Amino acid sequence: MSRVHDMGGRFGDGPVEVDVEDAPVFKEEWHARALALTLASAGLGQWNIDTSRHMRERLSPQDYTAFSYYEKWLAGVAGLLVETGVLTVQDLQTPEADGGCHPLAERRLSAERVAGVLASGGPSDRASDVAPQFKPGDKVRTLTHAGNRFVDGGHTRLPSYAAGAVGEVVLYHGTHVFPDRSAHGLGDAPEPLYAVAFPATALWVIAEDDGDEVVLDLWQSYLELAS
Repeated sequence: MSRVHDMGGRFGDGPVEVDVEDAPVFKEEWHARALALTLASAGLGQWNIDTSRHMRERLSPQDYTAFSYYEKWLAGVAGLLVETGVLTVQDLQTPEADGGCHPLAERRLSAERVAGVLASGGPSDRASDVAPQFKPGDKVRTLTHAGNRFVDGGHTRLPSYAAGAVGEVVLYHGTHVFPDRSAHGLGDAPEPLYAVAFPATALWVIAEDDGDEVVLDLWQSYLELAS
């Protein structure tokens, strides 16, 4: 099933606004706080990056189109905190509540730990017994229907606009956590990941420029050799 966030090639959304080079990293102070809250909440270990992405994708179409970028992040964090039982709706409505006795209080991201945590990142590469089936230069076709094949309406990194399209493998990334499973607590299930280049004309009837291409990082189970 498609979701409101899967916007590639959709008409009617207006031009993409690009910030000037010397623009500040955050336009408003609360944007920085929203990012900090998202990272600190993830540090509690109750969800992963794929779960977080899926939560933002699950916002209602009305909210998704009305919210700004960081409002979507805040809505996603609030949803995850409640859905995983870390907080209740009442907790979110009572900001002065004391969280010191919370079972996860010891996992909070203190100021002195921030630099180290950010430097370590969250690598997604994993060892896997799944052998790569493709190599750079191979012509591949994506699945005809984009969607999660394990969870109805679940998370996937194959956008609908690229479903059934033929592209060329330009890079092999190694084996990485498979988002379609990871987002739903079904394990890492790592598999080969490739960068695949698609001519814009293979994705859209009327491309902005016939010479344009789109490069997507796609997992092996999204692909097959093109005949």
